[in-house]
Amino acid sequence: MSTVAVVDYGMGNRRSVEKAFEHVGAEVRVTGDHDAIREADAVVVPGVGAFPEAMRRLSASGLDAVIRERAAEGTPVLGICLGMQLLFEASAEHEGAAGLGLLPARTLRFTFPAGTAPLRVPHMGWNVCEPVGTGSLVQAVPAPRRFYFVHSYHVVCDDPAIVAGTSRYGIEFTSAVRRDNIHGVQFHAEKSHRYGMALLEQFVRHA
Repeated sequence: MSTVAVVDYGMGNRRSVEKAFEHVGAEVRVTGDHDAIREADAVVVPGVGAFPEAMRRLSASGLDAVIRERAAEGTPVLGICLGMQLLFEASAEHEGAAGLGLLPARTLRFTFPAGTAPLRVPHMGWNVCEPVGTGSLVQAVPAPRRFYFVHSYHVVCDDPAIVAGTSRYGIEFTSAVRRDNIHGVQFHAEKSHRYGMALLEQFVRHA
């Protein structure tokens, strides 16, 4: 049985993530303990809230360095919602902040083309994620691949090769990423019923 460490930095629906991974057969530890994260077969970075505050908490606890260390070792890492955004270089949210720098991208607030009716922000509710390329977690999920989203900011990837899935909300945006052992999904897989469970099960297989 694979051991999954859900990084506990005081933000995010950690209990829901824990229960979802247990449902797909993983042994789960919700923890901020560095050694426990180092011992796990896979690492999950959850998150709900503001990017700058999340990075402050990760940095203050030294968890940012541990996540970077595990990623560099080739350990499977999954960022969920805000946790996906934290994997990147920077966010424009509030005063702006640097991220973990594991993937080349930045996070911007939703804006819509001139002359079109602006949609409500945050983007909230069910939406489809279309897989891009091969070998992504999303590709293993049966169609129509509907997931639950809640976010006001979206990722703009500097390297198109890391885009693993896209969705549309007024504009097309990146909703899943992958490079080697590092994965991220903008949606809440743990709240996405059978589609989310299929994706999390695939991640556990990577571990």
